[in-house]
Amino acid sequence: MSTALVEREPGTSGSRPGTRRVLVVALALIALQVTIRGVLAFRGEFYWDDLILIGRAGTYPLSSPELLNYDHDGHLMPGAFAVASVVTWLAPMQWWPAALTLVVAQLVASLAVLRLLWLILGPRRVLWAPLLFYLFSPLTLPAFAWWAAGLNSLPMQAALAWVAGDALQLARTGRRRHAVSGIVVTLCASAFFEKSVLVPFVAFVTVALLYRVDGVRRPLRVAWQRAHPLWLGSGVVLAVWAAWYTTVVASRFGVPPWSMVAGLTHHGLSYGLAPSLLGGPWQWDRWNPSPPWADPPLVLVVAAWVAVAGALVWSLRCRTRTGWVWIAATAYVCASLVAMISTRFGPETTYELAQTLRYFADSSVIVAVAAALVLRSAERRPSGVRSRAVALACVVAFVVSSVWSTVTFARSWTDNPTGEYLATAMDALTEHPQDPVLDHPVSVWVLLPVTYPHNLVGSVFSSLPGRSDISDHTTALSVLDDRGVLVPAELMPLRGVLPGPVPECGYAVTDDVVTPLLLNEPAGDWEWTVELHYMAADDGAIDLGFPGRPRVSVPVTEGLGSVYVRIPGGGAALQVESATPGLNVCIGGGSMGVVVPS
Repeated sequence: MSTALVEREPGTSGSRPGTRRVLVVALALIALQVTIRGVLAFRGEFYWDDLILIGRAGTYPLSSPELLNYDHDGHLMPGAFAVASVVTWLAPMQWWPAALTLVVAQLVASLAVLRLLWLILGPRRVLWAPLLFYLFSPLTLPAFAWWAAGLNSLPMQAALAWVAGDALQLARTGRRRHAVSGIVVTLCASAFFEKSVLVPFVAFVTVALLYRVDGVRRPLRVAWQRAHPLWLGSGVVLAVWAAWYTTVVASRFGVPPWSMVAGLTHHGLSYGLAPSLLGGPWQWDRWNPSPPWADPPLVLVVAAWVAVAGALVWSLRCRTRTGWVWIAATAYVCASLVAMISTRFGPETTYELAQTLRYFADSSVIVAVAAALVLRSAERRPSGVRSRAVALACVVAFVVSSVWSTVTFARSWTDNPTGEYLATAMDALTEHPQDPVLDHPVSVWVLLPVTYPHNLVGSVFSSLPGRSDISDHTTALSVLDDRGVLVPAELMPLRGVLPGPVPECGYAVTDDVVTPLLLNEPAGDWEWTVELHYMAADDGAIDLGFPGRPRVSVPVTEGLGSVYVRIPGGGAALQVESATPGLNVCIGGGSMGVVVPS
């Protein structure tokens, strides 16, 4: 076959009005998708990792390495933290700018997918089919609605399509600006999600497969030769990024037991990915504070696998040279599975994790591209009227199924206590800003203790203007309850400070001696709250903490007083020292435990 086939653009011989009609319908579909997703986004609220993003954005400046280089549960995502910082600066603790970023990112991704499909199929009505799949498939819903997940996934989806489009343009025209564009987009996507290392490989495979279905000899070699500036430039970007990633991020890759591999694979494919190919799962389940997961009926699971098998048979029988398209798409899905299983398995991992779909969101682009390549390939058997009617019926059924899955997802997703909790807590913390609040965890229905220290009130509300001072010491206890209401609190004592050796003083604290405060029994490593009763000769401060751990500077006032201090660590004794030169303090005793609502 002549390499001239590489340059052919399907459908370009059509009339200009026909071309315009295809484009107008495609843009209208994108507008409809963005409208639906916009309603979903603006009805949402911050959730889980979102609070970690805005908490760190409120704690560190935009240019801070502590913000941009943070190892977030195995993710290196400076781009996402930068966006969170801008959003937090624009409207602290407000959801609307975060929702807007999701809608804009989705629009960019959808337009990038349309561009790629246009480059593969040209202005043909058949383009609408793979575009409809990408736009309305519930496969991308969970990663879209959750801001932190969307900041990972949506830039990658856009990059997968855009860089593949640049690669096709570079191969066809030889214009170096497409190489520059592809390299820049790859770099930007890598700043949001480490999985974006796959972007150049997907672009290369897309070009090679297009040559393959066009009948070009040695498609891999031709793909390399015609777009090698993009591949070489991307290689440099990935090498630099890999060095950065391995320096910053602690590896979370491991080898799970076979039972875990089999369970997560089965649930991820049969209950997650496969039903979404038919617009499923139709229904979702949820246990707050976990995200929703797909819960398809058995009939949909069976129908999905039958449909996949049927599409494979039809493709191999009716379209030329499409076998490698299926192999490549399957390999990508398997790579997503491997990444999820090897980094997220553990003794407490449930199989429902694989049904949350967010680990397969970028596969929606791959499926759309694979479908476009199959549709581009030459027909062995021309389609008749009956075949076109069946195809139209399948498209209508898919859209109806997807819309219903979107509706049911929205119902499940809006069952999120975080929004109401945050609104109530913000009112409580700004009502009496002159009253300090001891730092403490937010409700477990909002963030679990495993996210410590980002589950602390001081982190979550770090950007809230006009709030009470949230610190590690106070003279009066109050906490946010599970509703977000600020209520009086008390210390539940679990340990006690033994009486001191100095008569009528207890423990004599000076600025030149570290004084141990003995506990009635050793304390485990924890975030403890200590209540101390003291008598100070003057106003000043003391440093309090466990051996080998950071100390907390605690202000004291002249005369008798009591103070509550939040201290990390553990051991058989606390250590205290005067932080004010010449200050003498007597500590008569105290207790240590956890703070609970009165």
